[in-house]
Amino acid sequence: MAQPNLSKAIKELEKEVGFVIFKRTATGVKPTEDGAEFLYHAKNITNQLSAVKRISQRTGSEKLKYKISIPRGSYIADGFTSFVSELKLEKGMEVTVNETNDIGTISNIVDHGYNIGIIRYQVVNEDYYLTMLKNNHLTSETLWEFEYVVVMSKEHPLADKEEISIDDLKDYTKITHGDIDLPHDKYNKVRKHNSRNVIYVYERGSQFDLLANVPTTYMWVSPIPQRLLDKNKLVQKVCKADNNLYKDVIIFREDYRLNEYDILFQKKLYEAKVEVSTQNY
Repeated sequence: MAQPNLSKAIKELEKEVGFVIFKRTATGVKPTEDGAEFLYHAKNITNQLSAVKRISQRTGSEKLKYKISIPRGSYIADGFTSFVSELKLEKGMEVTVNETNDIGTISNIVDHGYNIGIIRYQVVNEDYYLTMLKNNHLTSETLWEFEYVVVMSKEHPLADKEEISIDDLKDYTKITHGDIDLPHDKYNKVRKHNSRNVIYVYERGSQFDLLANVPTTYMWVSPIPQRLLDKNKLVQKVCKADNNLYKDVIIFREDYRLNEYDILFQKKLYEAKVEVSTQNY
């Protein structure tokens, strides 16, 4: 649409609803407070109309679609696997799981029709995340509050050391996910970047390969199930560090009603959490 026609359409819409939707600022055009609320409801309406259209077009053979967005956590992946194992897939079902960062998961829930998601954040940043969830009209439920541990090969020089400190790690290569940084520099200062060498990865398969085959690497992670450690010949160690308390939080839209699949998924997540939280390490 050409700019003059767009401006005219917005003016007509603002006249019809009775309030200003957009305002000009030094950094560009932004929604007003009323405008932001209007846009949220308008997006919901268009999504609901699309859903109604899909229902009207549905045939008896169409698959049920269920979409989940999660962080890269091994116990969460275990919970998801257990969830899928109990689904009655013979009825026809299309399940999508997307492992991504917290911003990606929020976007998946708000903009891409995902049913439910899990985000992970440092507790020191909780106010930032609660504000973000509120602004996006999302509901949250705490799944687990935990401390990160350090995982490494059984052949790592520190593997047999009883207590590990931050200083012990500085001469070894750190593996970390490449898209975990927050969108504001203020919050990135609490990240653990004490190592001189860093390898960035974007999925759990490569992180396990590196940890198992390059015994001078290590990684900060949520506690990992013991059978997965044994399979990859890894150990996980407690390492005291500042700002090392994390939360995994289940999120969904305020207007979303949890269904039987959501309830089953949450049940399997809690079972996986209990299993890994009772391990000795």
